[in-house]
Amino acid sequence: MSAITSGVSQQYADSSKLAARARLHREFSVGEPWFPWVMDRLPFAAGNSVLDIGCGPAWFWAGSEGHFPPGLHLTLADQSDGMVQEATERCAPLGFASVTGQQADVTALPFADASFDVVIAMHMLYHVAYQDKAVTELHRVLKPGGTLAVTSNGAGNLRQLYALTTVFGSPPIDPAAVAFGHERAESLLGAQFGNVTKTVCPGGLHVTDPEVVFMALTSYPPGDRASDSELEAFQSAIATAFAAGGGVLDVQKDAALFLSRKPG
Repeated sequence: MSAITSGVSQQYADSSKLAARARLHREFSVGEPWFPWVMDRLPFAAGNSVLDIGCGPAWFWAGSEGHFPPGLHLTLADQSDGMVQEATERCAPLGFASVTGQQADVTALPFADASFDVVIAMHMLYHVAYQDKAVTELHRVLKPGGTLAVTSNGAGNLRQLYALTTVFGSPPIDPAAVAFGHERAESLLGAQFGNVTKTVCPGGLHVTDPEVVFMALTSYPPGDRASDSELEAFQSAIATAFAAGGGVLDVQKDAALFLSRKPG
């Protein structure tokens, strides 16, 4: 299990640790805005029943307001009670027909067969040990003709940042991509649904604040438990990278949306 995928209960009890990574993307992203870009590609219709599994604090919905139709019946599910509470509070005023929160394990979903028109699993399957079982469950709760939307990172995602984390003994690659990258997503969804389409979102980071990089990459293991000497080496590596870029660090993203339709 890779570093970012370990210690999930501590990492995601609430959104505080996640916020450090989110700030990096919120303040320094260039290209297509991620949340509206994904939302605009989802096959929603007014009145649909939607499950967002691994919803986190529901920044996706707040950041896409105005890009989804009115009248959706939204179920927000996560293993963390804290995330579910925050998510439901955030989504309550956004114009849904209904908003329901539910603590749930993606490998044993507490929902009946054929419950949802659309199921969304955004950047969460890399946390799951039995990913094939999770995809089977996501297929089960979809109505015939319904769509599963999954997002994941590729091997090239944020490679300029992960090259810096080698001072912690980490490989210079996005750990989420190792655990559930593009090839894995295509393979599992294709095997379960018999169809899958992949679309890569164009974009990157143009980072002008070294401290934000430091805070983001020390918000999860192994950076959050690094020794003083490792942290000093990490700050030095960041400073060197920014100096080489004339005070800027340009970073490539490699995130994709995968859509699979349940036959019927």
